[in-house]
Amino acid sequence: MKKALSKKNLWDNAPSLIRTTLGSVLGMMPPKWLLGRSFREQTRFVERAQWWSAEHAREHQLAKLREILKLAYESTQFYREMLDRIGFRPGALECVDDMCRLPTIDKATVVKHLAEMTARSVDARDVDYVSTGGTSGEPLRFYINASRSSVEYAYLITSWGRVGYTLGMPMAVLRGRIVQPNRQGVRHDYDPLLRHHYYSNFHMTDDNMQQYLRHIHRIGPCVLHAYPSSAHALAKYILAAGELAPQCIQSVILESENVHADQVQTIEDVFGVRTFSSYGHTEKCVLATQCEHSRDYHIWPTYGFFELLDEDGAPVDTPGQEGEIVGTSFINTVVPFIRYRTGDYATYVGDRCEACGREHTVIRHIKGRWPQGGLIAIDGSLVSMTALNVHDDTFRCVREYQFHQSVPGRAALCIVPSGAVDEHEQQRIVVNMNKRLQGQVELSLEIRSELVKTAQGKQPRVIQKCISSPAER
Repeated sequence: MKKALSKKNLWDNAPSLIRTTLGSVLGMMPPKWLLGRSFREQTRFVERAQWWSAEHAREHQLAKLREILKLAYESTQFYREMLDRIGFRPGALECVDDMCRLPTIDKATVVKHLAEMTARSVDARDVDYVSTGGTSGEPLRFYINASRSSVEYAYLITSWGRVGYTLGMPMAVLRGRIVQPNRQGVRHDYDPLLRHHYYSNFHMTDDNMQQYLRHIHRIGPCVLHAYPSSAHALAKYILAAGELAPQCIQSVILESENVHADQVQTIEDVFGVRTFSSYGHTEKCVLATQCEHSRDYHIWPTYGFFELLDEDGAPVDTPGQEGEIVGTSFINTVVPFIRYRTGDYATYVGDRCEACGREHTVIRHIKGRWPQGGLIAIDGSLVSMTALNVHDDTFRCVREYQFHQSVPGRAALCIVPSGAVDEHEQQRIVVNMNKRLQGQVELSLEIRSELVKTAQGKQPRVIQKCISSPAER
């Protein structure tokens, strides 16, 4: 897969010996200087922009939308034909609300028309060929400029600051990196530039997790940055083994998977700190991060143009109403994503956070695209993950669990035990869960030593293989 000739890619792909040797020298410099002037300038912009008035933010959005529409019209066959077809010119965009006059696109559009949607040479040195995770179905592949890394990192660093993270603070990371054992036999790798400690979440055995915890105890005040499933597995191990959670962990940042309420509760109870989550995607259209005062998510208005649409394509503007997340990227200038339907859903809260004062669109209850977000019932309806979140003692002897479904109305509940699970205990789990499902889905139980992960190390709550539900046939 094509990689841009960028500093980040060169560093990430350098042999361990080179990174260790150079890191011993470069690691003495403040990370903000190592990340470059563009990152510093972007960070200063983001820190100021988060407090802009709504009017100021809309003016900025209008300028960026005109810019990306002009680029798309002048440089791509797909958008030029699309805009000509509806008689729209980029200069005709008088306000951000005019975006609703444009058609939406989706994953299928990009798959079919990628070549015609590309605005410049994909062979350029600063262009990456990237792929989404593809948790269910085929991953989406497209091109994007390498500069997006410093832009997005500036937004994330600023957002993480809401729960105490500062650039250069040690970070314990359990996020999709396969780490080989070091000389001490610990699956640990260290990046001296960002001061990140990487541990392999592909190898979450009891012995390895015990080693991870012992190592984290020694790195001093830090944050844990993990997939929700990885942090939850670590928390469940601590409970089952009677281990002491590292007191040096100041907060837990959970990203890149759907975040379930039962996971959050366990993680916060065990580590005794707040969790913090962000919503984003590889397409770089929308970024939403939680408020420091609540569980609600703020949409960053300067990252991309966010819309929430109902089933008829109309804007959702009633608090409590759910809609599909649609975004226009300000970042990708290689393949413009304009009014891209993500297939993800959220509930609208308002256009200002009363807790912190930011004049950002506020959403909650973000959930992944159907049918990854739940099980399909016998009648073809979707059983949401809210119904599957468990807050009682059903999984008292279970470290991790995952649903596998290939037929509507039936599914396997796969568990990794954290203690003794005899026949009586197995039956109790199945009975409790089937009661919750009220006949919509019949569960069977499978005991496993590990659960299915994606190539990126993510662990979906539901492995959905139903091609279609009865209602769609």
